[in-house]
Amino acid sequence: MIKNSQQLNAFAKEIQTKKEKYKGKTIAICNGSSCRALGADKITQLIRDEIKKHNLDVDVVNVLTTGCHGFCERGPLMIIQPEEIFYQKIKPEDVPEIITETIIDDRIIDKLIYNDPKTKKKIVYKPDISFYKKQMRLLFESNEHINPKKIDDYIGIGGYSALAKALTMEPEAIIEEILKAGLRGRGGGGFLTGWKWKFCRNEKNDTKYVICNAAGAFIARSISEGNPHSVIEGMIIGAYAIGAYKGYIYVRHGYPLAIENFNLAIESAKEFGILGQNILESGFDFEIVISRGCGEFIAGESSALIASIEGKAAIPRPKHIHATEKGLWNRPTLLNNIETWANIPFIINRGADCYASVGSEKSKGTKIFSLVGKVNSTGLIEVPMGITLREVIFDIGGGMINGKKFKAVQIGGPSGGLVPESLLDLHLDFDSLKEAGTIMGSSEMIVFDEDNCMVDTAKFFIKYLMDESCGKCTPCREGLVQMHDILCQITDGKGREEHLDMLQELAWGIANTSLCQLGKSAPNPVLSTLKYFKDEYETHIRDKKCPAGVCKALIEYIIDSEKCIGCTLCAKRCPVNAISGEKKNPHEIDPMICIKCGICYEVCPVNAVERK
Repeated sequence: MIKNSQQLNAFAKEIQTKKEKYKGKTIAICNGSSCRALGADKITQLIRDEIKKHNLDVDVVNVLTTGCHGFCERGPLMIIQPEEIFYQKIKPEDVPEIITETIIDDRIIDKLIYNDPKTKKKIVYKPDISFYKKQMRLLFESNEHINPKKIDDYIGIGGYSALAKALTMEPEAIIEEILKAGLRGRGGGGFLTGWKWKFCRNEKNDTKYVICNAAGAFIARSISEGNPHSVIEGMIIGAYAIGAYKGYIYVRHGYPLAIENFNLAIESAKEFGILGQNILESGFDFEIVISRGCGEFIAGESSALIASIEGKAAIPRPKHIHATEKGLWNRPTLLNNIETWANIPFIINRGADCYASVGSEKSKGTKIFSLVGKVNSTGLIEVPMGITLREVIFDIGGGMINGKKFKAVQIGGPSGGLVPESLLDLHLDFDSLKEAGTIMGSSEMIVFDEDNCMVDTAKFFIKYLMDESCGKCTPCREGLVQMHDILCQITDGKGREEHLDMLQELAWGIANTSLCQLGKSAPNPVLSTLKYFKDEYETHIRDKKCPAGVCKALIEYIIDSEKCIGCTLCAKRCPVNAISGEKKNPHEIDPMICIKCGICYEVCPVNAVERK
């Protein structure tokens, strides 16, 4: 057990000294959920078996199982340190060669290195890969250097030194440092974290709580799995600052690895004397409990999350009473998103000025985004606030797949707005996104190209939000159903001119009268597409056509008899036998049978199938 900060510092120095003396190689293998789903755990075991087979001791090679490295689509991922050799898409059969060629003979395996889809160059070292070049990985970088199941690794990179420092400070001084840093809540609203802490500290109550919302999507899972101690350290500092003695980490039940790693981190922190009674001889007591959530979208809303921890249905309550006044069990409660908590140790250790030097004028620090959709490079990225969309999509993301034209990107999750090509130079910060008609939200980015229909896309997200509505308030419960019905009519070719005004009125009503933020932000997909892609709505309504060729009711497939070579490929692949014709003769599509799946259009080798 570590009893005080002096012992903590001595232990950290001991670990760092061992690392400095180490002259061998370290194989850091991503064992986050994405890579594990692709077989990373099996590959890790095979690596260990192969090392044993060659009688290589720890002075020659060390195996490090880590959290997410970010470049999820390329998994399983491996970084061989200290050179930072980047291997991707590793298969079990590659393992013997990795040991004999790279570890023993210092040779690069050509088939495992990264081939940039934009430049077509083969890249050996991680810092040279465009996906990582413009990132600033203040939170994620440690994922590649620690085993999240070992507290020693976290302490060895300076972990819990921020806690030791904070425990020597006055609580008010900690809060002032967070305020000075300009950290805004990463859960979507962007409220200044320091003010929330200040409000909670000023509440006169002997019982207060802190809560970590770790129930978000990919970002929350990645931090939970890769560096749970950073979150725990941040929570202890926050609890000390406001005077709380108990905290809760709210995690989705469907994140078993995150729950496992958090439980291990909590238990090891207790064993080291960093959690529990008299933490580091400061006289401060604090405990953390894991609360498993059901995974509902609505549970991400703060009051619904609190209700869920209390054992009730995850249903929001009016926000005229804030959680900092009456939160969990009607006690003052400090609730922050997991990414917010993970930033706290950095601010305390490096200082508010250092943190505030990163980012834009009103949005400080870095932000983690999930970058997915029709870009060449997808995964989790951490970038400085204020970076432009263009840099993210075309530099980090590597541009559009198959050279297609960029059309839009949705930012902020299902209730985020869609941002068009004309705003590609938009800066990614809270205020700029709000001005553009979207939100930071869950920080998910979905990239769309010319083949996506914006009306159909809006309909998809409204359907999701409609299904996820808790149903407590009428505007959200009924309004989203009506909005979805109108969108369905438009995509089915039954749209009318007045539908556009009806959508605007519905959106205004839902946004301004719904109980919680889910309802208030739910119209964003419709409002943003009406603002930036109104011509698509009008084409659907007036011309009964879908420009992108997505809405089935508004398209038809025909075969150009002059182009058709009678290869029969379309007929063979048609799932409903709607295509007829003899081999080497032109074919025809029966419109009465055709289900407009588009398979014939995709497989035709001579582009004889036309979509109209």
